[in-house]
Amino acid sequence: MAEQTSRPERVPHRRRPAARPPRSANDIYVNTKTDFRAQLARCRRLLGAGGQKEVRVHGLGLAIGRAINLALQLQLSAPEALLISTSTSTVELTDDLEPEGGEDAEPGTRSRNNSAIHIRVYRAEEE
Repeated sequence: MAEQTSRPERVPHRRRPAARPPRSANDIYVNTKTDFRAQLARCRRLLGAGGQKEVRVHGLGLAIGRAINLALQLQLSAPEALLISTSTSTVELTDDLEPEGGEDAEPGTRSRNNSAIHIRVYRAEEE
C-alpha cells in the first residue's frame, strides 16, 4: 500500500500585489480578469495609430498563457510586419500571514516565487 503524504495545514493569508517596474506607454500587463479583446485592441491601437514601434506584453503566473496568446494574435494580424522576442523570469512575491490564536499574536510574511514572461512585439525594420 502506498504511503499517503500529509498536506501542510493551510494558513490564512493575503497576497500582496507583485511589484511592477516603472510603466511606460507601451507596456501591457496581462491578467486573467481583463477582457482579452480589450487588451488585443489596446495593443493594436498602440502599434497602429499610436505610433509605437514596439509593445511589451508582461504576464505573471496563470496569465502567462494569455500573454503568449495575445502576442501571437498580434503577430497573426500582420505576419510579415511584426516580430516577437520572448524572455522569462522568476518574480519573488510576498504573502501576509494572518495571526492565529488571538489579538496578541503577530502577523508574519511568507515569500514565494512565481514565473513571469516578457514578450516584445515589434515592427520588422524595412530593408
